[in-house]
Amino acid sequence: MHLKPFSEVTLNFLARDHKLFIGGKWRPGQSDRIIGVENPAREEIVAHVRAASADDLDAAVSAARAALDGPWSRMPPAERARLLFRLADLMERHAIKLAELSTIENGMPLWMAHAKMEGFCPELIRYYAGWTTKYGGDTLPAVPIRGEADDWTVFTLKQPVGVVGAIIPWNSPAAMITLKTAPALAAGCTLVMKPAELTPLLATRFTELIEEAGFPSGVFNLVQGYGDDIGSGIASHPGIDKVAFTGSTEVGKAIVRAASNDLKKVSLELGGKSPFIVCADADIDKAVPGAAAACFFLSGQNCMAGTRLFVEESIADEFLSGLVEVSKNYVVGDGMQEGTLIGPVISGKQRERIRAFVLEAEESGATKLFEGDCPDGTGHFVAPTIFSDVAADMRIAREEVFGPVLAVQRFAQNDEAELLARVNGTHFALSGSVWTRDISRALRLAKKIDSGQVGINAHAAISPETPFGGNRQSGWGREFGREGLDAYFKTKAISMNLGPHT
Repeated sequence: MHLKPFSEVTLNFLARDHKLFIGGKWRPGQSDRIIGVENPAREEIVAHVRAASADDLDAAVSAARAALDGPWSRMPPAERARLLFRLADLMERHAIKLAELSTIENGMPLWMAHAKMEGFCPELIRYYAGWTTKYGGDTLPAVPIRGEADDWTVFTLKQPVGVVGAIIPWNSPAAMITLKTAPALAAGCTLVMKPAELTPLLATRFTELIEEAGFPSGVFNLVQGYGDDIGSGIASHPGIDKVAFTGSTEVGKAIVRAASNDLKKVSLELGGKSPFIVCADADIDKAVPGAAAACFFLSGQNCMAGTRLFVEESIADEFLSGLVEVSKNYVVGDGMQEGTLIGPVISGKQRERIRAFVLEAEESGATKLFEGDCPDGTGHFVAPTIFSDVAADMRIAREEVFGPVLAVQRFAQNDEAELLARVNGTHFALSGSVWTRDISRALRLAKKIDSGQVGINAHAAISPETPFGGNRQSGWGREFGREGLDAYFKTKAISMNLGPHT
């Protein structure tokens, strides 16, 4: 298969001195820690980034505060919208080069990265740009206080929550950057963003587009660094009003502990162990490839991954036979290689973690129904793997693998209560799907699945308009849709006593 070369533009970008962006200026990080950016498909370092120091973080927060209190707060909402629309246009214009960077540092197939840059991400920005002129407070009925006969007018204002510290993960950098940036800026907040240390490059290029779009100095600040200092520094910084985090449940809990010192607002999009439920009357021709895609998308490195497959007993053998055949088509390889459907996982550490899950599943008595092929030589590749005969108490059925590993359980036709007990029997409650032609059964199950989102005959059907987020240990709050914008506002009530009724 043909391996596409990196473009000259991308190679030149990689060779540059990568800096922080604070108060509208590019400046080198002051830490003595160096981030080596690895291409996970080739296991080679492609760039170096000097991390931010605590002083750099303080400067970024100060710049964001100055912008919040300065020209940004006085900018009409329609002008904020124009800047966001301009940013979306720039993303589309540079889509292929942005996609290359994403593939180089993250490993996802180039076609997938390009689809995000040219479709999903710009449209998400445009969606929130449209809200800037349409979001406001309410006028409330005047209720007499303690029997007074005075005339009252009460109304609410929606005001930006303030300086936002955004901490984003490595599994889908472009989507995570835009998902934090677009609603925050649409609401009138200012941002201090820390990308994952494993994928800092796309964030740098995105920041250049922010600068080119013309956002005022200090509105968007980029601080590259590690989670144990800059990430924790954001969570505990007294100058930050809200933390928006996507990542693991373990780190999410640490952020809550750090943020509790001054009770700053926190939104969390955390882990998942999403169920994919197939009933006997489902459209098998759609459900089989749907199950494979739900688990193997992004090499299984996504919180929505349908890694628990529940199949009704009467169709299980037929379904699993078809699933194995479909899974054989999932080519594992370098994301720059034509025909690749599954790229590498992000690191050698992640690869070994996934392999440990696979080994433990075998030792626990699960049956390895299928394991695909991986390229020889270098690269953090993990083959798509399917286990059947999985018991509900096995670790592979309860914990997030974050890799292309599917755990299959069967269920009896007439025991929905037992099915739901297993479906809801993890700490996670993020996404899921039900596949059936029986709309009554679909809605009955969907209402009883404890998760923030359930698809019917579709899995992880996200869109800019559709709120997404988790219950229990899958997170706090919602992203996307109007609910995603709510998280960046605070409500102020103003009550005016107009004097006695006349």
